[in-house]
Amino acid sequence: MAAAETPLTGVAWAAAPEAAPAGWTAITVTVEGAAANLGKGFGHKGGGYLCVCTGGAQAAPGPVVTDLQVLSDRSPQPPGYTRIPEFPEPRTGASRKKRVYLKLLPLDAAETAVFDLKLSSKSKALPHYMKIGEIGNFAIWCKKGPVLKSRAQPISTGLEQLSLQPPDSDHKSPAARCSIKRASQHESLYDTSNIYGLSAMDGVPFTLHPKFESKLSSGSNAILADLNVKSLADIEEEYNYAFVVERTAAARLPPRVC
Repeated sequence: MAAAETPLTGVAWAAAPEAAPAGWTAITVTVEGAAANLGKGFGHKGGGYLCVCTGGAQAAPGPVVTDLQVLSDRSPQPPGYTRIPEFPEPRTGASRKKRVYLKLLPLDAAETAVFDLKLSSKSKALPHYMKIGEIGNFAIWCKKGPVLKSRAQPISTGLEQLSLQPPDSDHKSPAARCSIKRASQHESLYDTSNIYGLSAMDGVPFTLHPKFESKLSSGSNAILADLNVKSLADIEEEYNYAFVVERTAAARLPPRVC
């Protein structure tokens, strides 16, 4: 599986390949294999090369290059863009007929970024690359793509969102506080708790009838003594319903259609 591409963190101009600092890679050849010396196009007789920096896999996340523009020296600097640096320091009085500007954004704020930079002849077309301009006899191409971001959240945050209990116990309603108090005093008859410490009755408010409040302190046996326990026969006799009306209506024949 191919390694994921890393966005560019910088683009610069170097007077020579060896002038590029550590961490920077000079583009010394075009896609056709020709020397990519941009010195004359940059208005410098000694030579010049574009170089790029990706920051490295172990580097801390920082600003990434989101766009590049090649403009003439008479064009104003676009808002939000900065002129690429030069290695070594730019020489006094050196003319630049073409200038390269880049736009940097923090990694978290960038939706797209520049992942690669290539040079070619003016007549060459590069698939999946966008032409940003020409310098001398060369065309400059950049490859853009979406920035992949990790949206994973801590496990504790996800469990808090799944919890049925409010985060602040001081703001519970009186009914909810009553239900928690009753549950702490008496063990539930039906324990439906699961591995997350939740049960089917969590969050369901309830209160006891006032006539049972005075007997609650004496124990649950006092409450059970006042309950009228009915057998299955008693329940069937009291709530028996023969469905006579329904059966009579169902037995009626529908009217004949003449």
